[in-house]
Amino acid sequence: MKLGFFGACMFAASLTLFGCHNPEQPSLAAVTPPEPPSGRPQPKLPTIKLWLGTQEIIAEQAVTRSQIETGMMFRTEMAEHEGMLFVFAGPHRASFWMRNTLLPLTCAYIDSTGVILEIHDMKPKDETPIPAGSDKVQYVLEMKQGWFERNKVGVGTLVRTERGTLAETYLGKSKN
Repeated sequence: MKLGFFGACMFAASLTLFGCHNPEQPSLAAVTPPEPPSGRPQPKLPTIKLWLGTQEIIAEQAVTRSQIETGMMFRTEMAEHEGMLFVFAGPHRASFWMRNTLLPLTCAYIDSTGVILEIHDMKPKDETPIPAGSDKVQYVLEMKQGWFERNKVGVGTLVRTERGTLAETYLGKSKN
């Protein structure tokens, strides 16, 4: 996804409106999502190539409120090296669950620098929230359950894109 200056500003503004965490309000991921019409999954989202250490994957990008709220609901298949990256405007204490999600998944809570903070297995259709132990989560990556273990990707691993860090890619922030 290539954004011009105006597109980048609009993207940042939409993330600010929908993704900020306020202690008085739950994060987007903690809001009970509406069910997609007729129990259908959302269409495949735009993708981005990610590197988790030396492992390369393709991730769908959930960046709008609707995309984040719907996530992987009602999906019945997922390739081994494909996932979904949830992008939030700022760090917060994420909490994910598996409402209407049929596939067993593992999620990684990732900080604003792109470092994996926590990894959690999630059970299909389990609506028990899995809160992050940190309030520094800005991205969440969902993969097939066990992918992180099978590929020796753990806490402390840096997630990058072909454009650099996650902050450079999504928020226009440089490494400096």
